[in-house]
Amino acid sequence: MVKKNTDWNSGSHAKLWLYNLHYFDDLSSVTYQERESIHYSFINRWIEENPACFGNGWEPYPLSLRLVNWVKWFSKKESVEQKYLNSIAQQAIALSQQLEYHILGNHLFANAKALTFVGAYLQGDEAESFLNLGLKILDREIKEQFLADGAHFELSPMYHEILLWDLLELIDLAKTSHNVKLLERLKNWELVAKKALHWLKSMIHPDGEVSFFNDAAIGIAASPAAIFDYASKLGIEHKAPLSLLTTNHASGYSRVQNDNYTLLFDHANVGPDYLPGHAHADSLSFEMSVGSQRIFVNSGTSLYGVSKERLRQRETSAHNTVVVDGQSSSEVWSGFRVARRAYTQLLKAKESADNITLSASHDGYKRLKPKVTHTRTINALTDSCIITDELSTKSAAKFNLHVHPDVEVKQIDETSLELKFGCQSKVLLVSTHACFVEESTWHPEFGKTIPNQKIVIPFTNGKLITEIKIQKE
Repeated sequence: MVKKNTDWNSGSHAKLWLYNLHYFDDLSSVTYQERESIHYSFINRWIEENPACFGNGWEPYPLSLRLVNWVKWFSKKESVEQKYLNSIAQQAIALSQQLEYHILGNHLFANAKALTFVGAYLQGDEAESFLNLGLKILDREIKEQFLADGAHFELSPMYHEILLWDLLELIDLAKTSHNVKLLERLKNWELVAKKALHWLKSMIHPDGEVSFFNDAAIGIAASPAAIFDYASKLGIEHKAPLSLLTTNHASGYSRVQNDNYTLLFDHANVGPDYLPGHAHADSLSFEMSVGSQRIFVNSGTSLYGVSKERLRQRETSAHNTVVVDGQSSSEVWSGFRVARRAYTQLLKAKESADNITLSASHDGYKRLKPKVTHTRTINALTDSCIITDELSTKSAAKFNLHVHPDVEVKQIDETSLELKFGCQSKVLLVSTHACFVEESTWHPEFGKTIPNQKIVIPFTNGKLITEIKIQKE
């Protein structure tokens, strides 16, 4: 009997940490050739110490990621021992019998991608069945999961990166394998990828990394630069420049970019009604950079699971938007659940020579008594940005503005603050109501907590105007 080694399934480590142990991502690293003997050693250990259908490694998501990594790695070898091919086939059988239809979204996509890779790599009738099953799912899920403007439908820039990379690897597989069934789908896959690349371009900051809407963090997915480089190597054109105003109507995000600042505005719903697991209560929030420096940032994501901190990072108060009566705009709960949620409507997206106007509203506070609708209008001028928040019913409300850790905040008077960064620029924030500064935390990566400050502006009269002025020194 094979010994079930507990190192792969240690109770002293978090589930997500253990999942990563089983992914074998290092097989796909840039320097993988330098560690061939180590990789063989760990592959052999995995086969010996993880008997079929026991432990984390046989769950469908780690199965999916590992299979793709193994196939890519072994496909570069001149010869492969039968025991490795047998293990790949055994894992694919296990995966095909537990596809994640109960989770859907990026998980089911990963399942289908893995079966497609195995089916294109192995030989025989069994391999053909893996390929057919994988492609059947992909045919449906690509159409379902990529919206008309190119966004991945879970509306997380991080998961968009992951799924776009998956799609690029499928395109690469088609071109490399010359498999007829893959080539039949290649043109459509490339069209979807072009739109997805443009959406990603519209959702990154000038520093080259993604914005933090919904579950998002740096360092989990491939970087935008790596994704654009991969697309270029595959011959997929994505050089179209962004205009002064870019509005992604299908997903619900707009970008304003001028010579002084970049602003990203969330007028999206929380995601698919049947799959809001990676949603935050961030309706009508925004992020802003001046030059290449991020100024206003949403919370980011440092952990999964069920905890008070996970819940806090998903709540409205952790984002640059308005909290009413101490409630979140959507009822986030547990680790990946949303109960009653906000529905958002874009009211205006208008561009003129020296002014861009964006206006949107959401109904997430209609569950309160009295019912409240929040409308936010952004007037983006060349060197300033005026944010007007209006509530349909007078209520106790707070506008939270989270400041990047590298930005120094100085109170000038009751309604004015100065934000300094670098040596050449500063931002002056002026509000119609008194504002104050609180200590907070920012989470740009998993496992990372960085102290920062947030500006809090309470208001009760139903209307708040906040002006952000960019000043050059």
